[in-house]
Amino acid sequence: MADPALTVASDTICHIIVKAREFDAQDVETDTDLASNGSDDRMIASLEGHAGDPTEAELREFIDALDEDEQTELVALLWLGRGDGTLDDWDELKEQARELRNKRTADYLLGEPLLSD
Repeated sequence: MADPALTVASDTICHIIVKAREFDAQDVETDTDLASNGSDDRMIASLEGHAGDPTEAELREFIDALDEDEQTELVALLWLGRGDGTLDDWDELKEQARELRNKRTADYLLGEPLLSD
């Protein structure tokens, strides 16, 4: 199959990837009660989420401003990228994304840990 023509611009996809990488690169949580090493503290240190994260807000607004076709293609691209189908399945992935589409596309995409990949 030839590469499909996308409604969503490649610049838009690149912008989302860059912002998703920024969103994923959060600070390590600081806890002064941790033991001296990871095995002593049961490895409970984790990435710290920030309420009101401006990168998250910007990415959310950007995705929400896209039209339905662009949002549908972003979801289908995510599924393609994580191996839920091949390029030959593109039309089916897009149709499934269209059928499942709702007003929470940004929530869905930002909830995917490998969005930027």
